This record gives sequence, C-alpha cells and structure tokens, in this order.
Amino acid sequence: MTLSADTLATLSTLGTVFGLVLYVVFTAGLWKTLAKAGEPGWTAVIPILNWYFMVKISGRPGWWMLLFFVPILNLVIWLMVALDTAYAFGKTTLTGILLFFLPWIIYLVLGFSDATYRKPLAN
Repeated sequence: MTLSADTLATLSTLGTVFGLVLYVVFTAGLWKTLAKAGEPGWTAVIPILNWYFMVKISGRPGWWMLLFFVPILNLVIWLMVALDTAYAFGKTTLTGILLFFLPWIIYLVLGFSDATYRKPLAN
C-alpha cells in the first residue's frame, strides 16, 4: 500500500498541529504550576530553562537539571523530580507516576486545581 503525496502532507500537518496543541497545553499547565510554586511562570515557555525550575520546585538542587542530558539517567532523574513535585503539591505517588508519563495533563491538574505548593525540605 502506498500513500499519495496529499495523504502524507495531510498526516504531516495533523501531526504538527497535534504536537503544537500538546506543547501549548503542557506550557499552560507548567506556567500555572510554576507560578503557584512562586517561580516565574514565563520560564515554562523556554525549553531547558523550564527544566531548571521544575527541578527547583521539586526540592532538588538546580544543578540536577544537567542530569537531564545524560541518557538513561535522565529517565531516573525525571521520575524522581516528578514524584518530588507531586509530593510538594500534597499529592500521592500515583500522581507523581502520572506526572512522569502524562506531564501535559498532570501539570494542568496541579496548576489549575486547588492543590497548594508546600516547599519541600532540602534533600
């Protein structure tokens, strides 16, 4: 089965639109979550810089954002940051795991719900 050029162009356009929608939803949720944690919300728009602030609100040291550049280890670090962020907002381990797998949804929940940020103790 071969796909025509029009079909491929349509699929490419739909994929791009879907990706942009996910980015906008993720950014809106992260912006609101960062603002709720007392950090500048606009940093949610800037890739890599937003990692620094996600690590900070989780209670981990800021230099941990560099660990996102290490393959395999970055998955472990992201899981730890997701769990710590969920705990900082008074949520459960399940929320932290969902934050790891579905951040564009869970950041919306954290940012727009009545969850309150409690600064975690230094680790």
